[in-house]
Amino acid sequence: MAGQTATFTVTASGSSLVNYQWQKGSTVIAGATFASYTIPPASTFDNGSKYSVVVSNSAGSVTSNAATLSVNAHGPTDVLTFHNDIARTGQNLTETALIPGNVSLAKFGKLGFYPVDGLVDAEPLYASNVTIPGNGKHNLLIAATESDSVYAFDADSGATIWHVSVSKPGETASPDPPYPANPWIGVNATPVIDRNSGPNGAVYVVASSALTQNGAMTYYQRLHALDLALGTELFGGPVDIQATYPGTGDNSNGTSVVFDPSQYRERAALLLLNGVIYMGWSSHYDIRPYTGWIMGYSESTLAQTSVLNVTPNGNQGAIWMSGGGLAADASGNVYFLDSNGTFDSELNSSGFPSQGDYGNAFLKLSTSPKGLSVVDYFEMDNEEAENAIDYDLGSGGAVVLPDLLNSSGQTVHLAIGAGKDATIYLVSRDSMGRSSENNSNIYQQVAGVLPGLIFSTPAYFNNTVYYGPSGGPLEAFTLTNAKLTASATAETVGSFIYPGATPSISANGTSNAIVWAVENTTPAVLHAYDARTLNELYNSNQASGGRDQFGAGNKFITPMIVNGKVFVGTPNGVAVFGLLP
Repeated sequence: MAGQTATFTVTASGSSLVNYQWQKGSTVIAGATFASYTIPPASTFDNGSKYSVVVSNSAGSVTSNAATLSVNAHGPTDVLTFHNDIARTGQNLTETALIPGNVSLAKFGKLGFYPVDGLVDAEPLYASNVTIPGNGKHNLLIAATESDSVYAFDADSGATIWHVSVSKPGETASPDPPYPANPWIGVNATPVIDRNSGPNGAVYVVASSALTQNGAMTYYQRLHALDLALGTELFGGPVDIQATYPGTGDNSNGTSVVFDPSQYRERAALLLLNGVIYMGWSSHYDIRPYTGWIMGYSESTLAQTSVLNVTPNGNQGAIWMSGGGLAADASGNVYFLDSNGTFDSELNSSGFPSQGDYGNAFLKLSTSPKGLSVVDYFEMDNEEAENAIDYDLGSGGAVVLPDLLNSSGQTVHLAIGAGKDATIYLVSRDSMGRSSENNSNIYQQVAGVLPGLIFSTPAYFNNTVYYGPSGGPLEAFTLTNAKLTASATAETVGSFIYPGATPSISANGTSNAIVWAVENTTPAVLHAYDARTLNELYNSNQASGGRDQFGAGNKFITPMIVNGKVFVGTPNGVAVFGLLP
């Protein structure tokens, strides 16, 4: 089913050590070097994809027959990760119930509200037909809160299936260290679910907590793996998150920079890729000392597998993307936008920063068995000026676009992102452009085209990219021959106040597409737009008597659409929308 994973397994024998390398079509899948390979959650784009494995030892190598993946777009769909998939496209292409013809004031509205104990900043997730021991099958809605709670609701009835606190005894959810009077920041980032992990599936969560003893507060960052059906801890978890990396930048001990749990929050959504949970760490505002950390942990053991710092000999360069997630392609490479920070003034002979500092860059990471490493990047030529005025690229999230054909009929591999300078950057994933005068080596940039700063992740659907800038309308940009239009091809009538909006898409294949976005007002407003024209179909303030209102807005809200329902996180629960009875 679309939204679910599949596992391919090969059996081989030989007289010496046998090695494995899986491939999708002719593309090698980085990190897929075991006898079994589990794909990321599938979309209908993956239907018909062929998977094979090259098996080798000292005697030579042989390639297996190919297995063909069939992706069924019918039946219940899962949403197991931020923005629907590891590319972060934000599109659910299996929605058959909600269409432009019935998402209207008369037929569509609020169905319920599932209360929780704190702010739901993370996007809610959805796992269909989960068997709960002794309690039958349920469609589960997973909601994490800033109060260090994780809830599993029956997505249809709102009944609480389980609720757990991920703080240890005696601890509280972490207060905001610079501003303790602010709301807690317990579970800030969107978790990720693997339905094939553990006995019933697993929900992976990063949580921040604090313990006060003798008037002093100690902060903790931990990775949890919770049983999807029961909420119990798996794999001996949780584990404390600790790290060092060679460097003399902020918070260095002289030879290595040291990860201080009190200086960071895990804001970017978790990424599950080839059995590893990846996380990127943001700062508390711009309060130093901090640097740019990315870490990987085994999903089966919770052991740390890799650490990378992208400003190890400088400062700043946090990874937050306004709650967006580290994105990945089918070859196992990771992409993200880094925030303002040190970018080395000198480059080495390969064109990379001489001290390994990549502040304010669009980055590509390898996830090879040797560990995380920067293999390519793009840095705008006015990086120093933008750093000086806090115009960081990393305020926005990145999206890996599907393969596109250019005007010559060649296949191109692209990723897209934008930040505070209102410019859209379209990079080739094969050659991102690095640092060049006038940005001459980038695939395409559309300078100053957005009517506001970006604090959100765009969505992609059917050769169109949708952006929700702060203080401006939601806009659509068309991709023609793998190039972005120089101006918006459609935009909404109304604007979105700070921080703008992260749109999501529902469609049935390429038909009946709807763009969903939440306006951060009081009361907050859920909007639905025709994806072709961005004409409004519905908003939650239309009905008389406040029928569909759901309370105040949250700073970053990503609506989640699945199986005929729309789920919206709020400061004290999850609002549920759908077709009225």
